Amino acid sequence: MRVIQWATGSVGKAAIEGILLHPDLELVGCWVHSDTKHGRDVGEILGIDPIGVVATSSIDEILAMEADAVLYSPLIPSRDEVAAILRSGKNVVTPVGWFYPSERDGAPLAAACAEAGTTLHGTGINPGGITELHPLMFSALSSAVTFVRGEEFSDIRTYNAPDVVRHIMMFGGRPEEAMGGPMLGLLSGGFIQAVRMCLDTLGFSSDAEIRTSQEVAVATAAIETPIGVIEPGLVAGQRFVWEAFVGEACVVRIAVNWLMGEEHLSPAWTFGPEGERFEIEVQGDPDTFVTIKGWQPETVAEGLVRNPGVVATAMHCVNSIPYVVAAAPGIQTYLDLPLIAGRAHPDLS
Repeated sequence: MRVIQWATGSVGKAAIEGILLHPDLELVGCWVHSDTKHGRDVGEILGIDPIGVVATSSIDEILAMEADAVLYSPLIPSRDEVAAILRSGKNVVTPVGWFYPSERDGAPLAAACAEAGTTLHGTGINPGGITELHPLMFSALSSAVTFVRGEEFSDIRTYNAPDVVRHIMMFGGRPEEAMGGPMLGLLSGGFIQAVRMCLDTLGFSSDAEIRTSQEVAVATAAIETPIGVIEPGLVAGQRFVWEAFVGEACVVRIAVNWLMGEEHLSPAWTFGPEGERFEIEVQGDPDTFVTIKGWQPETVAEGLVRNPGVVATAMHCVNSIPYVVAAAPGIQTYLDLPLIAGRAHPDLS
C-alpha cells in the first residue's frame, strides 16, 4: 500500500520510521510545512540515509499523487485539508481528530468519503487509545459497569516541542494566561469525543452531562526545563479533566496530568510512588485496574531524543493503515474496524 506522510514533526518522523519497517506499506510521498524542507530527501530530514522520496510543500502535488493512504499529522488540523485529501481518492489516518465525531461535525468529511469512496479514521493514544479504546476493551470483562477512566501522568519536560509547550500549552506563563489560553479548547475537541464514545458504547444515559475542568500548579522555586527556567509563581503543572455525570454519579472520567518534574510545585502535585504512567479503570463486576508503563522515557534527555509516547501514537496510526484501506468508505472508528495489530520485526518475519 502506497502511503504519504503529511508533516514531519515528532509524530510524523516516527510514523515514517514505522512505515519503512511495515511489510505492507511503502512511503511514496511526504508533505512538509517548511520551505526549507521542500525538495529534500525524507531520509535527510530524518537524519538517516536517503530513501529516494522527496518532500514537498505543495498541497497540489500531494493531492495529485497516486497513493492509498495519507497519514495526516499536522500540529493543527484542517477539516478542509482532510476533505481535499479524501476527495483526491486517498484514505486518511490521523492522530489529530475525528475519533468519534458527531453527525454534524463529521458530515462534510463523510460527504467527501462518499464522493470518492474513501475512509477516514482517527486514532493515537490520548485521545485515540487510553481514553476510549482501552476502557471499552477492558469493560468486556465486567458486567453492570458503573464507571470507566483513562488517565495520563507525564513529565512534560520530555515533550520536545518547546514552542508548543511554552506558547500553546502556556507552561512558564502566568496562571491566568494558562487558564485563559487555548489549550483546554484544543484538547476538548478530541477528549469529549472519547467521553461520548464511552457513554454511547456502554449504554449510559443519553442525558449524561459532560463537564470539563482545568487546574494549574506554579513553581515555588526556579525550575530548569528544556523551554528555559520557569520562575517562581509561573505555571509548572497542569491538570485537565473531562467527566460525564448521570445525575450525581460520575460514569466516565478522562484526565491528563502534566508536570515539569515533581519538585517546587504549588500545589505539591507528584506522580506518586507509581511514577509516570497511564491508567485504565473499570468499575463493575468485577473491577479492573490497569497501569501501563513504557510509553514515557526513563529520563528527560531520552525523551527529548525520542519520546516513546510519541512513537506509540505514530505506530497506532501506521498499523491502522491496512485496516483502513480495506474498510468500507466513510468515517470509521474503533467500533467499526476489526482488531488492529502490529507486524513482526523484518528480521523475524
